[in-house]
Amino acid sequence: MLESDTLLKKRLLELAETSRSRGIYTFSDFLSPAEQALFDSLRRELAGSAFSLFGGHPACERQMIRFGSEEETGYDQPFPICCVEIAPKNGKFSDALTHRDFLGAAMHLGVRREVLGDLFVRENTGILFSKDTVAPFLAETLETVRHTPVVCRILETCPESLAPKLVPQAVNVPSERADAVIGAVYRLSRSESARLFAAERVFVNSRTLENPGHALHVGDIVSVRGFGKFCYRGKERETKKGRSFVLVERYA
Repeated sequence: MLESDTLLKKRLLELAETSRSRGIYTFSDFLSPAEQALFDSLRRELAGSAFSLFGGHPACERQMIRFGSEEETGYDQPFPICCVEIAPKNGKFSDALTHRDFLGAAMHLGVRREVLGDLFVRENTGILFSKDTVAPFLAETLETVRHTPVVCRILETCPESLAPKLVPQAVNVPSERADAVIGAVYRLSRSESARLFAAERVFVNSRTLENPGHALHVGDIVSVRGFGKFCYRGKERETKKGRSFVLVERYA
């Protein structure tokens, strides 16, 4: 197990114990899907601890854990999450801004990734979820994304429609290996697909994947830098020649 995983487990157990022993709410940082899976492995050790997960919006993948409940504490406390809108000052002269541009600009200010949740891009405007302690700093300090002057403000209510559009796609593959599925989805040769892994441009559930032969599992979120992201939905059927049609849902 990675040292970072061991430290995260220890931190989550400490938060649960503090909540339980003092009768208060405690909160984790934002956790990636891989870190949430690590948290799931602690369920037995957390028996008896009340908790819930939320990322600021139902569409968010990165989520925060809140330990405690109204029944245990005698009060309710919302998740300390703010929604920050990052918009070009003048849309007419704005660069075409991407998810990476917005996130990079925020982190360039010295903000840790752990205090930032999901980021959605709508019509060249970024909608970023963050811890409430860092949101005012972002709103006051973030002035430029790439070469585009921007205006940041904390929204009182989050946009209702943030869920990404998913486009189903069935592809014919020899196996459920990550390199085979990625190659089929993005129409890449075997050598082109291999170079993506070597360049550390492939991520599964927010973690870098270096092994091209890794078998994908239903629900895996696969991100390929420079190409896009998809959710793996598993086999649909097998062909007479031993190949398989698998289904993915690409993020539009």
